[in-house]
Amino acid sequence: MKYKGIIFDLDGTLADTLEDLADSMNRVLTLQGLPVHSYDAYRYFIGKGVANLVAETLPQEKRTEEFISLCYDLIVADYRTHCLVKTHLYDGIAETLSLLRGSGIKMAVFSNKPDELTKKIVEALAGADNFEIVLGARPDIPRKPDPAGAILICRHFGIAPGGILYLGDTDIDMMTANNAGMFAVGAQWGFRTKEELLGSGARAVIAHPQELLEIIGIER
Repeated sequence: MKYKGIIFDLDGTLADTLEDLADSMNRVLTLQGLPVHSYDAYRYFIGKGVANLVAETLPQEKRTEEFISLCYDLIVADYRTHCLVKTHLYDGIAETLSLLRGSGIKMAVFSNKPDELTKKIVEALAGADNFEIVLGARPDIPRKPDPAGAILICRHFGIAPGGILYLGDTDIDMMTANNAGMFAVGAQWGFRTKEELLGSGARAVIAHPQELLEIIGIER
């Protein structure tokens, strides 16, 4: 095989989480008497972590550290309860994971979503046992596009960065992969466009999860 390990982003890559995230944040905004946003708007709020999502959805005059912190606590509490209402794996992901697992390639999930919630969603939808490690945002690991978390996964795999393929759906993911020295692949089915993925450093962009097999060198 061309690559011995693969790191998956979660939101917009393994699972369509957009509507549950948007619904939770919109409930927080409504509670605070603030305007809500469309699902399409959330495509660009998601990807840099929940604190950033909160800040970007708030009116400019409300973006104080104290108010962002308050809304962050509210959305995490709401989302913890509602993170699996509409969220689902994308078509072809379950089958692709099964084929990859059968090939012996090492797999991990790396997300800017809080670690607790990342693990909860992966376990419910994909099974944590499919992955060597499932890693979300933690205080001791800088958020993507900082490569520290990706490098930590490399060490866990025992594989050099050049032997790892990184699949994600945003500019943040492509930057993370390139910052870590991995092969960056864009998921065209996610939250951003093919043009944005290529412009932010994708070495390849795929339209269906099973196209990963061809890049890695696994026969279907």
